[in-house]
Order: sequence, then structure tokens, then C-alpha cells
Amino acid sequence: MFAAAIFDMDGLLIDSERPIMAAWIEAARTFDIELSRSQYLQVVGLATAESELILASLLGGTDAYRHAIAHVRQRLQLARSDGTPLFPIKPGAAEFLTALRERGTRCAVASSSTSGQIQACLGSLDVLHHFEAFAGGDEVVRAKPDPALYLLAAARLGVDPADCIAFEDSENGAKAALAAGMRVVVVPDLKHPPESIVERAFHILGSLHDALVHLPRWFPSTTEKQQPV
Repeated sequence: MFAAAIFDMDGLLIDSERPIMAAWIEAARTFDIELSRSQYLQVVGLATAESELILASLLGGTDAYRHAIAHVRQRLQLARSDGTPLFPIKPGAAEFLTALRERGTRCAVASSSTSGQIQACLGSLDVLHHFEAFAGGDEVVRAKPDPALYLLAAARLGVDPADCIAFEDSENGAKAALAAGMRVVVVPDLKHPPESIVERAFHILGSLHDALVHLPRWFPSTTEKQQPV
């Protein structure tokens, strides 16, 4: 029924939001500031510039933010030093991508992370080869919820946005995909989507593993009988 699948990355394909949140909470404590989970969740799904403003406000100013982000980067670098991937792949992601590849479904990534970060993260998890196209946050002027990233990913695939399903974990990402004219499947990570997104979503899933059962209807192979969506 659909020609392509376009994926967000952070919080959807890779489990990055939790270790990053833990690093920020730890960094705040070095300034004797208790940054709560609920406070940090304000920045999840936002563009970098917006996140910086909110975190600087929560930490007490720009100088505190600069010291804190240095601590966060150091903490995440130390986590990487044991040889394991810093951000593990989310449950069901590898299996779902493999199944899509086997049935010839075209796939792309539309992530607010930079193009280099996308290549590095997905390459370290051995899933980069599943994707034909990539659209990174450093390649567009406006971040999600603007549809630019999703439109760019669809254009690079040469596919009409209306023929794509976007897979997202965040509210802003879902808004971006909807604004691009795509159907959106939401797989919540740290935050459950608001009712306004739930009502407009094509589907809400617990994990990408749960998407496997929908493959025959969403992305039927040439040997499968197409069924109404």
C-alpha cells in the first residue's frame, strides 16, 4: 500500500535519549542543581537551538550550560570507551529493517541529528545498509516540526510523500511528518504523544517489533495479496 518507510533516528531506531538525559541530570548535579526528569523532558524532540535555551534557563545561565554540556560530552565519551555502542539499537528495529529490505521496501532516515552523526550511529550498529537516503538536521534551515527533513528524505528517494509512512517517537517529529503529507506511526520513547497526535496518527505502537505484524498490509511484497489499510 505504501512505497517507502522513513525513520527518525534518536529515540526511534537508537536508544539515545535515556543516556543523554542521565548525563544532563548528572551534569546539573555538579552545579548543585536538581534537574528533574520532567524538566529535562521539555527539550526532547526539540531542535538544538531551542533545547539550548531551555537547558540554559534550567541550569542558571549560558555559562552554566557551557560547562554542563562539556561534562555531558565527556560522560558520553567515557561510556563509549568500553567498546560497546554508546546508543544501542531499539527493540525490534533491526528485525523490522531486515524484513523491509527482504520485501524490497525503500527506506530513508530523516533525523535532526547531523548527517555525520546519522552515518556514525547507524554504521556502528550495522544497520546503515538498510537505507537508501538520509536527511540530516544540518541540511535544512528549519527543524522539526517543520516538514523540511521529511520532504528532503522523500525527494532523495524519489517518492511522493503521500506514499510514505514515517516512523517517529516524538510529538514534533510526528507533526513534521504529518505536515509533509505522510502517514505517521508513533512509537513513543520517553514521552507519550498528546491526544492531538494520537488522533491523527496512522498507528501507535509499543515498539518496532510490533510493526512486523502490519507488514503485509503496509508494505506488501509482490507475492502477497494487497488488503485494505
